[in-house]
Amino acid sequence: MSTAAAKVGVNASAASNETGYRTFKLGSFTFRRDEYFAHIDWTVKGKTMTHIMSADAFLTAMMRDVAWGFFYGWVNFDSMIGTRNRYGKVDMYAGRYAPAYHERGLDLVEQFETPEILATFKAILADWTNEGFDPFAAPEETGKAWVGKKRGNNDAAIDRQRQSCKRMPGLPGDAELRTDANGYPVNRAFADVTQEEPVVNAAPGFENEIHAMNLFAYLSRSDVTWNPSVSSVCGRSLFCPTTEEYILPIKHGNDRVEWFVQFSDEIEWEVEDKETGLPRAKLTMKPGDVAAMPADIRHQGFSRKRSMLLVWENATPELPDMYETGKLKPYPVEF
Repeated sequence: MSTAAAKVGVNASAASNETGYRTFKLGSFTFRRDEYFAHIDWTVKGKTMTHIMSADAFLTAMMRDVAWGFFYGWVNFDSMIGTRNRYGKVDMYAGRYAPAYHERGLDLVEQFETPEILATFKAILADWTNEGFDPFAAPEETGKAWVGKKRGNNDAAIDRQRQSCKRMPGLPGDAELRTDANGYPVNRAFADVTQEEPVVNAAPGFENEIHAMNLFAYLSRSDVTWNPSVSSVCGRSLFCPTTEEYILPIKHGNDRVEWFVQFSDEIEWEVEDKETGLPRAKLTMKPGDVAAMPADIRHQGFSRKRSMLLVWENATPELPDMYETGKLKPYPVEF
């Protein structure tokens, strides 16, 4: 168990059973793992409810939730369980957005201080991630989550810090571009991406005020998937580009409008109603396409070939309340 987890009192057993994985408790929730599956239990109306997920799907979803700091709004691990960011506190829910459970009162929502739930999730990741498995990487680049009983760990992968710039990579005091020298080679899918950097000819006296970078080169060296890095900040406008391959491990429920700009290849998106999960739309984004994901949906992406996507976020703190109270419509434009 990590030091951070111990400080907030993570409730974890010793080895949970013959498989060697620990069992964790968070409020009324219990998290168990065996060779293949993650089990999430909660008690409601005197009954113990159990939800089951494949171990790899659970770990890749939890990895994003932790790395993103619970992100904007909802992080649905699947149609049953997930978290909602209250910005200082976090809701953990089971069945709340699954109508068959919610309508019968079999769902549960509990709220936790962010450090408590974050430490618990980190402890689960540390114990349940076996050696060779990287819940941040594409399937071709990682081992299997299913290796039978508990075997080793991969702390280097789960402790990875995502890039978060204050202005733009390459500027003094901000993140440097990924290079072979600092351990980030060009990804196998982007061997054809030029690594040349733009030439800036500044007028005398403006040498320190003009900067340019090759964003495609920056992204070509990403060793993770579905993990937006903050590559530029202008006020509360954040450019968060990312590389995508296989399946977005979560269904992201928006609490603000989120803009997507497809840089390369293709992503197929399934869009559902945020509250009920009912289908709303399907779309395929190709290079140059721009889409606005509304504030009242959840979405999940599928990318057969590793692609580049710009996620454009508005980090204005008041937005979730403005959308929830109807002060803003959930979409940016009416046609």
